Amino acid sequence: LHRQILFGADDTGKPKALAARDRLHALNPAITLHAHDAELTDENAPGLFASYDIIIDGTDNFPAKFLINDVAVKLGKPVVYGAIQGFDGQVSVFDAAHGPCYRCLYPESPRGQVQNCAEAGVIGALAGIAGTMQAMEAIKLIAAHHSFAPLRGTLWMIDAKTMETRILAIRKNPDCPVCS
Repeated sequence: LHRQILFGADDTGKPKALAARDRLHALNPAITLHAHDAELTDENAPGLFASYDIIIDGTDNFPAKFLINDVAVKLGKPVVYGAIQGFDGQVSVFDAAHGPCYRCLYPESPRGQVQNCAEAGVIGALAGIAGTMQAMEAIKLIAAHHSFAPLRGTLWMIDAKTMETRILAIRKNPDCPVCS
């Protein structure tokens, strides 16, 4: 719970989607929320994503990230991507209509053992930084104002030990099996 500020000790054992919905509704009863208490699969992802304009990826494993990307590309939806491990974080916007997709950056899962957040541990504050950056990218996509641009075609990276950040260009892969 140290990095998941929507949840309290009383939520232990409750489905996360429902507990998050209840907490957000308590903060603002005027909003409409739709909680999906289901594992994301190739069967249900297209139906779930179809109702939304932007997909925000808060997952912690490669199979889910590839699934999110592939379905979003097929449906023409941008993905606000975030990833953290240890002291390192990254954020980007993958939107195949305007640039590369996730598979252009990572064509396949890394070989060998890569730990997820539960296995490797996560710095809670870094999860907050990456999540806030993802929220900002979603706001940029929604506002669509010419004076600022989402991180399409770029990868924002942070090293939380030194607080150094970098932005790397990502090129669309002309041989990408998903978006090209």
